[in-house]
Amino acid sequence: MPELPIIVLGVPGDAPHVTALPEADLIVGGRRHLEGLPGRHLVIGGDMGSVLEGIDAERGRVCVLASGDPGFFGIVRALAERFGPEALDVRPAVSSVSLAFARLGLPWDDAAVVSAHGRPLRAAARLAAAAPKAAVLTSPDSPPEALGKELAVLGARHRRAVVCSRLGTAQESVDEVDLAGLAAGTWDPLSVVVLLDDRAEVALRPALGWGLPDHEFGHRDGMITKSEVRAVALGKLDLPLSGVLWDIGAGSGSVAVECARLSPGLRVIAVERDADQADRARVNAAEHGVAIEVVVGEAPAVLSGLPDADRAFVGGGGTEVLGAVLGRLAPGGRVVATFAALDRAATAAVRLGHLVQVGVSRAQVLPDGGVRLAAENPVFVAWGPGE
Repeated sequence: MPELPIIVLGVPGDAPHVTALPEADLIVGGRRHLEGLPGRHLVIGGDMGSVLEGIDAERGRVCVLASGDPGFFGIVRALAERFGPEALDVRPAVSSVSLAFARLGLPWDDAAVVSAHGRPLRAAARLAAAAPKAAVLTSPDSPPEALGKELAVLGARHRRAVVCSRLGTAQESVDEVDLAGLAAGTWDPLSVVVLLDDRAEVALRPALGWGLPDHEFGHRDGMITKSEVRAVALGKLDLPLSGVLWDIGAGSGSVAVECARLSPGLRVIAVERDADQADRARVNAAEHGVAIEVVVGEAPAVLSGLPDADRAFVGGGGTEVLGAVLGRLAPGGRVVATFAALDRAATAAVRLGHLVQVGVSRAQVLPDGGVRLAAENPVFVAWGPGE
């Protein structure tokens, strides 16, 4: 165990130099931060476990160098988990994200900040695509151009993309392009990409309402999971904060869109065999400011190319598709399926364990001003964990 406290020193922006280095027996940091510094060094590479082991084995004083604020998507998290917060003396500097927005003359208290370090790029892009103002910390494995390609796949609507590289150094660059230019360029992988569109508010926080009115979705001839049925299905799905959700037979994508609104960290994949309906799902997602992935194909065959599901909504395809979904359900997963026919619903209930009938009667105003209730056809909702 090193002599405590471990000093965690922020280096301003992307500057490679350290102006005031505390006295230490072991200096830990990236190669560019360690270059030219005296004493023993431990380089932070891809294997954080070995770095933590090296710090733990030290018996002298340790200083850890990190860009900007080391508590902001930085090494403080790993150090606090290993040694405890009380073992750390954190001395932050200005973060690269703060500098990026400063260069643009923009506030960033309403921005979503996402890191592509140590996580799948698709997950980072999905979170950024849901926010009208976002900053993404890119990495050698997930450079800005790869982010641009992912945003294009997700249908992101940002009008501007600003690549901010080597902030605080003589090589600093701030380049503004659109999403197409972001995807087509070649950029410094260690950059901050600021994404901006015309909306005024960040929509990253989970929505608090569900079962949106049907008229808020474009659909064909009433081919949509009705709002009341959708509300019940969403409740039974018990959405997690992250993971993968399939919406099979997505149609206009109303269920997929609501899932993405309720749980922005969830990877939502809408599967639809009709190309026109798939286009509607993409438009509806864009109109609601969420990112979903739309796959055009026939279930169950198309499911072979998808990652296993933590949650699945089956709105079409019958019991054959339900069986295929159950075979690809992750441990602890859950399936919700809707049916118009009782016999199919009963078969599904045997496999899933639960069944409810949703019957809705809508108010209609009579010619004399009175009100009557007109019953809709019942819908059966089956749900449960896979076995």
